[in-house]
Amino acid sequence: EVQLQASGGGLVQTGGSLRLSCATSGFAFDDYAIGWFRQAPGKEREEVASITSTGSTNYADSVKGRFTISRDNAKNTVYLQMNSLKPEDTAVYYCVTMIWPDEYWGQGTLVTVSS
Repeated sequence: EVQLQASGGGLVQTGGSLRLSCATSGFAFDDYAIGWFRQAPGKEREEVASITSTGSTNYADSVKGRFTISRDNAKNTVYLQMNSLKPEDTAVYYCVTMIWPDEYWGQGTLVTVSS
């Protein structure tokens, strides 16, 4: 069974940092890209960052230079290091992978940035 579990969210002040983790199991982690999405209250879900199986990364313009996605293939885990956090980063953050034809989502972790 494919599973993704996001963790690491919490309450942080503006300018602070958090590191999210996405622990996975049930599939050949090394072979798949993993993405982080977020959904703020009243807004649509948006992609934040992604990392391919070979380590290539992509970021939303809103987080470039502040967030860093990485993966540890030995631990089947993807991380999202978030620095210089802003109130507009407040959202539930989800990790996801696509194993064609299905998408698998983690349960989400809440990040709240206070002003």
